[in-house]
Amino acid sequence: MSPIPKTPKTADPAQMDAFLDALMAEMTLPEKLGQLNLITTNIPVEEDKLAEIRAGRVGGMLGGLFPCTFGVNGPEGLRAVQAAAVQESRLGIPLLLAYDVIHGHQTVFPIPLALSCTWDTGHVETTARAAAREASASGLNWVFSPMVDIGRDPRWGRIAEGSGEDPYLGSQIAAAMIRGLQGTALSNSDSVMACVKHFVAYGAPEGGRDYNNADMSPARLWDVYLPPFQAAVAAGAGSAMMAFSAVNGVPSHADQDLLDKILPGVLKVSDFDGIPEMIAHGLGDEAGQIDAADPLQTLSERALRAGVQMDMMGKGFITRLEAALTAGRVTQAQIDAACRAVLEAKYKLGLFADPFARFDADRAARVILAPEHRRAARAVAAESCVLLKNDGDLLPLAKTGTIAVIGPLADDTRNVLGPWAFQGDPATAVSVLAGVQAAVGAGATVLHARGANITEDRRMLDLLNFAGPKVDLDPRSPQEMIAEAVEIARRSDVVIAVVGEAAEMSGESASRMDIGIPDGQRDLLKALHRTGTPVVLVTLNGRPLTLPWEAETLPAILVSWFGGCEAGNAVADLLFGDRVPSGRLTTSWPRHVGQVPLPYDRATTGRPGSADNDPGKYSTRCYLDGPSEPLFPFGFGLSTTRFSYGAVTVDREVVHGAGPLTVTVSVTNTGTRVGVETVQLYLTDPVASVVRPGKQLRGFRKIRLEPGQTEAVSFTLTTADLEFHDPALNRVWEPGRFLIGVGPHSSDLKTVSVTWLKD
Repeated sequence: MSPIPKTPKTADPAQMDAFLDALMAEMTLPEKLGQLNLITTNIPVEEDKLAEIRAGRVGGMLGGLFPCTFGVNGPEGLRAVQAAAVQESRLGIPLLLAYDVIHGHQTVFPIPLALSCTWDTGHVETTARAAAREASASGLNWVFSPMVDIGRDPRWGRIAEGSGEDPYLGSQIAAAMIRGLQGTALSNSDSVMACVKHFVAYGAPEGGRDYNNADMSPARLWDVYLPPFQAAVAAGAGSAMMAFSAVNGVPSHADQDLLDKILPGVLKVSDFDGIPEMIAHGLGDEAGQIDAADPLQTLSERALRAGVQMDMMGKGFITRLEAALTAGRVTQAQIDAACRAVLEAKYKLGLFADPFARFDADRAARVILAPEHRRAARAVAAESCVLLKNDGDLLPLAKTGTIAVIGPLADDTRNVLGPWAFQGDPATAVSVLAGVQAAVGAGATVLHARGANITEDRRMLDLLNFAGPKVDLDPRSPQEMIAEAVEIARRSDVVIAVVGEAAEMSGESASRMDIGIPDGQRDLLKALHRTGTPVVLVTLNGRPLTLPWEAETLPAILVSWFGGCEAGNAVADLLFGDRVPSGRLTTSWPRHVGQVPLPYDRATTGRPGSADNDPGKYSTRCYLDGPSEPLFPFGFGLSTTRFSYGAVTVDREVVHGAGPLTVTVSVTNTGTRVGVETVQLYLTDPVASVVRPGKQLRGFRKIRLEPGQTEAVSFTLTTADLEFHDPALNRVWEPGRFLIGVGPHSSDLKTVSVTWLKD
């Protein structure tokens, strides 16, 4: 057969099926197995890998990371790779070209955890659309995003890549990400195929240790960890990536039951080397047996039978499945189904219609780091920041006097981009110092001192620089740096202290036992506080931090996360009142790492019990050495104005059948500045056949209010909001009394009671 002809860009399933039937009829077994083979490379591509592509033994290619120009700075490098597949292989089947586009491509947006703190799915979709436009203009057609793992342990480094601890909010963000990345049609040249990851419960590792296994009740799996994946699939996610970890004893690469139930019709790809890594789990085949001489043979077969359709760098599918077919341990139908899933993804992406549609140097020049993308990055970064404290209305600051900007991250353009920003260029990033200087102009004097190293731990320094130099060690002693900072602070009217984590202190393989600010930086903060000059703490971080001393002592705390390329301007906008802080936490912040996990929806218990036996409240007497409540609860965040809530009302006190029920509350801006409030609704089921969560988020609305303005905010509830999985994993709801709470965060709610009956 000569190279395949182009096909029309069509969504007609019958036409697609006819095309794929004809193509697969021409394919040899090695060519079918080649479609299941996903390899990694840099640009230019190594000659041995080009040979594999020409032989039809590669279905897709993933760019390397440390560092890599794969899909960066224009499409020409990737064009040559695609040309090798289309013009030099026997059948001319185009490649999937993939990259980890986690929070923007070359315009770097805030990390996903920060983005979730906007509580704005429109912003989520906008940033994903910008990332898709840039990535596709570079020739990429597949991105390994979004990560939708629920994260409830801040020790886990990859909490930075998700949307926090709540499945309701996480589901809405997952769907918005899919819409943004895939656009109105996958075949459009500015769309990319999303890959929802990591399936499943990767965010619940024991001890917060990355890659570790999870063990939980089936009901918790279905009620907490699976919903964002279901939402992504419902939104049309084209692919899904397996998790390295095992859940309840079964690695996802071998979990046929869950793959069949949750990911039908979705291209299922292994994580990097994920199939061989099942060897370390001690996994065998379904009967508990393994080929001791070649365990990869056994596990490659099991992964295919489970439904994994593409093998990322494991090399087991391409090297082991032909023998497995001959021996009868896998079937031709299983190989064909996997191959067809890969080809179908390529068809839907329009690659058979025009494999070079995404290689457009003119479009790349227009969209990469486009002004509108940078404007969006600045706005979203500002809305993702969370104001945790503002005693005495210290913020906003005046653009006058002398301002000290101090800290190891104050003049940083490398770490501000955050983890998983390998496509970003620090030269395009704005530091907090630069943002402050631009904001005040000639109206104020800005002084700067480093004050401390990010860390004094040389072993950690090596680990933090694994992907290129981001953290250095000042040759001066800590005492010398602090002395310089103190001298500057004493001459200033206010100190902006910029401290926290280096980028690689969060992210993959970046779990931490101590989630506080590193000791040297905390010593700096204490010295600055002793000067008597007011200190505004600005943190760069990828996870919740333990800040008990800071929260008790310092007058203002602004969490800026890793805000991306416009972070410095966004922080300055908030510090000086050009924008209003509106971010709200999507994770509970513990007082001490010994409290974790500490999700807001934890169930009540009989002992020690709460003071008034309210199922929505928790006792303070669990730990002998401190309270059990978080330092900052889920949903918390301040503004530079104040809001008051009226009574919560419902349109009926008894609801029959499916409903709906309308819940309304009036919110007033009682302060003197404009403000943005995120009104949150939580549901409590006080009595059920099984123990239920103390409360669950079931709605939220962002409103902007002028001083003195009041707005009535309404929510609609149906029986879908009451449902949960019973022990038999049936999705049910039970009639009875429910508490509905509305307020600014999960620990400050006004409630109303309703009775909901079956008919």
